[in-house]
Amino acid sequence: MRAALICLLAVAGCARLGEVGKAPSFSPLEGSYQHHAMYSTPLPMDADPSAPSQASSLWTAERSSLLGDRRAERRGDILTVVIEIDDEAEISNTTGRSRAGSDTMKLPSLLGIPQRLDDKLLKDGATMADAVNTSSASNYQGNGSVKRNEKLMLRVAATVVEELPNGVLRIEGQQEVRVNFELRELIVTGYVRPADISRQNEITYDKIAGARIAYGGRGQISDVQQPRYGQQITDIVLPF
Repeated sequence: MRAALICLLAVAGCARLGEVGKAPSFSPLEGSYQHHAMYSTPLPMDADPSAPSQASSLWTAERSSLLGDRRAERRGDILTVVIEIDDEAEISNTTGRSRAGSDTMKLPSLLGIPQRLDDKLLKDGATMADAVNTSSASNYQGNGSVKRNEKLMLRVAATVVEELPNGVLRIEGQQEVRVNFELRELIVTGYVRPADISRQNEITYDKIAGARIAYGGRGQISDVQQPRYGQQITDIVLPF
């Protein structure tokens, strides 16, 4: 087990050593849902080929016309996702509990029984006159506080990768920006209704069902901010 763990760490370390002095590479689009949706969908035909031509009319229903609807509605179309998150939450809880109890029972005289027990059974100094005397006390105090402030304003183009039977569209968007040796990436996925897409072919994140928004990065700066693999493993394995 120890040898296998050492080999695994060595392989991971060698893989990272190959990135020394190099900028982080972009994620390939080939093989992704966006790439498959783009290349597997034929160019849309707005008008029925058997219908009479209306190329000279400004009032045609074609998407390329002056008044045509250019909103995303089919697999392979592109729309803009507007992410404007400005959330602030503050929660504070205080819990207190206190309890005290006391019991006392005395038998100074009961048909001479306490005196007989004192003389024959109990040691010197012990008496049945104070038969029971107990007391208890408990105290609990708990405080909890949560304060969160998040602000994120981004725009990203997403691709319709699937049309569900109920008309809902599944979208997926990915954006990567590399500056020097740091790569920032934004990933958006979820389900949208065509009716929620605006005339500008945009949709806000709060209208995306099952939204998954990831904003992060990788590179030299992000690498320094993360603990080493060995430290992460010990944090998980060690019980103390």
